[in-house]
Amino acid sequence: MDHAIPGRGRVKVLAIETATPASSVALGEDGALVALNVKVDPRGHIGFLVPAIDFCFRHAGWNRSDIDVVLVDYGPGPFTGIRTGMAAAQAFAAALGVPLVGVSSLTVQAVRAATGHRRIWSVVDMRRGQVAVAPFRPLPGGVAPDGDADVVGPEEFKGMLDAEPIDSLIVGDWQALPESTWSGLHRVRFGRPRYPSADVICEIAAIQAGREDFGQASEIRPQYMREPDVQINWETFRSEGAW
Repeated sequence: MDHAIPGRGRVKVLAIETATPASSVALGEDGALVALNVKVDPRGHIGFLVPAIDFCFRHAGWNRSDIDVVLVDYGPGPFTGIRTGMAAAQAFAAALGVPLVGVSSLTVQAVRAATGHRRIWSVVDMRRGQVAVAPFRPLPGGVAPDGDADVVGPEEFKGMLDAEPIDSLIVGDWQALPESTWSGLHRVRFGRPRYPSADVICEIAAIQAGREDFGQASEIRPQYMREPDVQINWETFRSEGAW
């Protein structure tokens, strides 16, 4: 099975996004969007994914074997969504023998932010009253990380923004935080997108393909950034039995 070599010829991409409540699948070719399917449902990742992939291939008139690269959002975000997308992407890439590339939900949101001078803060709701945040600086044609990602509460994030010496643009699911978080922050503005989307992942793929910056499936790891909401007490489970 022949596939295009990244950086040489036209590259066809399958992008999978399930790390937040907005699941999406996209097909792209050299950065141009060919097909897209989106659904916002915090609990609907599993039921959405396979029909969405089928829809995109029908719409594009492509075969599965046409794909040269698979990209997936590895988080941060809720556990079930990340696991669903990564399992599908790994299976697809392995079956076709093509590279698998991981991207961060925080980066995907920042790439779509519309600003030329403000420092971008990308926000993903982690539940339990916490958010994952990461700063980026805008560059011509994209963004660059401007600090480390972290999981913080409302007051901690407010303190971080209040200490900023420059204007900031907040993108992502900032609405997950209470309104009091933004009180008194006069240098802060809010923008879109609220969630990452697979069409933006296709744009990122075109940039990475030009640099021949593709990895192998074994190199991709989920970025959960905190413990799961539900944990099993295995000692109790073993002593009491499953039934």
